[in-house]
Amino acid sequence: MAKPAAAKKATTKSTRKLTKAQLIDALNRDLAKEYAALIQYVQHASVITGPQYDSISAELTVHSNEEHQHAITLSDQIDFLGGVPDVNVADIHISPDSKIMLEQDLVGELDAIARYRERIGQAEMLQEYGLRRALEDILIIEEEHARDLQSALDL
Repeated sequence: MAKPAAAKKATTKSTRKLTKAQLIDALNRDLAKEYAALIQYVQHASVITGPQYDSISAELTVHSNEEHQHAITLSDQIDFLGGVPDVNVADIHISPDSKIMLEQDLVGELDAIARYRERIGQAEMLQEYGLRRALEDILIIEEEHARDLQSALDL
């Protein structure tokens, strides 16, 4: 009996072969976003204003340090896989409005969560278990960042 078209399409997508070179390229795109997040958090922590944002301001500095560590981890993993870590920086978002700053940071964290979930599956598919573990550790921190930002935004 033939599989339904939807099931066939899902199977094709999930079993699509990814090369190590493609994974390295994706990790370098992630690295560019980590660099951007680090810079964005530094800027936001410095200029955010309003008494309701006092506690999150210090937390944004912590986030920037953690994003720096993520960049180091990704660079090491890219090198281990035989690639060269890029120095490209993704787009950085700033605003004069404190609430919008936090919303920009949250969008970045939610994007990171989705990307790292995908990347973990890709590492698993290529049997790169050390990379998978490193990405899981990054994902845990990114999820914590999202919770911090959602709390600061009363979401």
